[in-house]
Amino acid sequence: MPHPLEDLRDAALSDINTASDEQTLESARVRYLGRSGSISAWSEQMKTLSKEERPIVGKLLNQARTAVTAALEESGERLRAEKESRALQDIDISLPGTPAELGALHPLTQMLDRAVAIFRRMGFAVAEGPDVDTEWYCFDALNTAPDHPARNEQDTFYLPDGRLLRTHTSTVQIRTMQSAPPPIRVIAPGAAYRRDEVDATHSAQFHQIEGLYVDKNVSIADLKGTLEFFLRELLGADTEVRFRPHFFPFTEPSFEIDVKSKALKRGEKWLELAGCGMVHPAVFEQVNSARGDNAYDPEKYTGFAFGLGMDRLAMILFDIPDIRLFAQNDLRFLRQFA
Repeated sequence: MPHPLEDLRDAALSDINTASDEQTLESARVRYLGRSGSISAWSEQMKTLSKEERPIVGKLLNQARTAVTAALEESGERLRAEKESRALQDIDISLPGTPAELGALHPLTQMLDRAVAIFRRMGFAVAEGPDVDTEWYCFDALNTAPDHPARNEQDTFYLPDGRLLRTHTSTVQIRTMQSAPPPIRVIAPGAAYRRDEVDATHSAQFHQIEGLYVDKNVSIADLKGTLEFFLRELLGADTEVRFRPHFFPFTEPSFEIDVKSKALKRGEKWLELAGCGMVHPAVFEQVNSARGDNAYDPEKYTGFAFGLGMDRLAMILFDIPDIRLFAQNDLRFLRQFA
């Protein structure tokens, strides 16, 4: 005479094999193998059986549980396959597929990557710093006078706590000198912010790449050689570069850089492109004061710094007439650089 467990196993297998959908199959699983299921209940009864019955019932219980579990897995796979097959019946495989569009780097990112790659070849490391900074890093440490127009609220974005959105990435140069002694050779790419009226050539947010090199016996010749090499690698070997005297509070002497290149649409005209100069001794003194030592002794060390606008470089190199196009996410514009 069959044992009740064998009858229970056969009933479970019959319910599982005839299940027509996943919901019915799950109900069968709960009914037999759930915490309060019929087969699970036998496990609770094992402690009430005699020593002679336990081995027999235990063996039957394991066989029933194994058979039911295997049947559940097999039926589950069958039902899932049937469900997928029904879903595919309505798909016309003769229709052409949906083409996948390939993306591309934003023109500003392309410009930045090209510039960073050139400077890395000259031994410059990439340094980063916060977009929100203090007046000391943005102005005081850079020898900017208290009454300088750049400190005015009409020119700079100030926060309620007195901090500000950096107006240039020169803040990263100060932080680099504060954290490490010379020699250093870094570039600082990133966003900067100024209260400019937005038009075809001005934006409240723009992108810069600034550089700093400090060591013993660094000269203007090093500055000119570095920037001439960079600009000719970027714009072509025939690029002409000239340095015009200028004034920046953080460099002395200071220069504006103009270029003339056949790679540019207006190749026969000089274009203003960047600013640079030898680091002002007052900047070194500010850094020494913050560090609490004399690591950047202006009697021993000299250095040069420069800054280039990535947006302006990209506009000139790619012949883009309006800076606002960089932020409008217009695919008609962006696809030109894919």
